[in-house]
Amino acid sequence: MCTEALQWRTSTHSGSEGGACLEVAATPQTIHIRDSKAASAQAPTLRVTPAAWTEFLLRVVK
Repeated sequence: MCTEALQWRTSTHSGSEGGACLEVAATPQTIHIRDSKAASAQAPTLRVTPAAWTEFLLRVVK
């Protein structure tokens, strides 16, 4: 899948001064994660299943 077509979102907790932020784009089968500082079609992305992403979020929020 071409990452240009994805709808990337940055956390509302991310500041406008840059730094260490992640962007996330969701599709029904895959959650795409990338470093916002390297945001481009050629930037590497981490891809996980929606179930894995949900499990990660549940553990982080605790």
